[in-house]
Amino acid sequence: MSDLPVTGEVSNSKLAAVFASRDAARDAASAIVAELGLQPAQVKIVGPESADVDIQLEPEGGGIWRTIVVAHVRLGIAGAVAGLLAFGALFWVGVPFVVQSPWAAGLAATGFGATAGLLLGGLVSLRPDHDRYIEATRDAISDGRTTLVVHALSAEQSARSAAYLAQRGADVTRTL
Repeated sequence: MSDLPVTGEVSNSKLAAVFASRDAARDAASAIVAELGLQPAQVKIVGPESADVDIQLEPEGGGIWRTIVVAHVRLGIAGAVAGLLAFGALFWVGVPFVVQSPWAAGLAATGFGATAGLLLGGLVSLRPDHDRYIEATRDAISDGRTTLVVHALSAEQSARSAAYLAQRGADVTRTL
């Protein structure tokens, strides 16, 4: 992860590994904890008989609200800085409107940059990468199959887990 993440969740990388049976998913869960060193709390088994599927898929309800705030603040500020940099470059090059009206041009560039950053913060908050992960689990449940959900703490841990579970015959869907 980066030094300044734009989300407020502990586990940004999640994956759903769909197995034909609950026993296969249970065996894979035990193996992934033992062989890859994941904590048991990072691994959930979700099947047709499971209660609270939404909580097992997205257990960090408070993290989602932190993501909304953090993403908007950090990306809004980054956008404003990018707008200021664009203004500086346009002023340095000597674009007539910018040179003749530096305050208006500076405010416009900063405002547009901040707006773009806030829009990007909204996109991050929506977490569109989670749709495929959630839909894969819901489809498996409706088909009577079982999903092993992994809440990885890093992209590297997610990639290792996905490769390991795919080798065990799972249909794996990951978030970014």
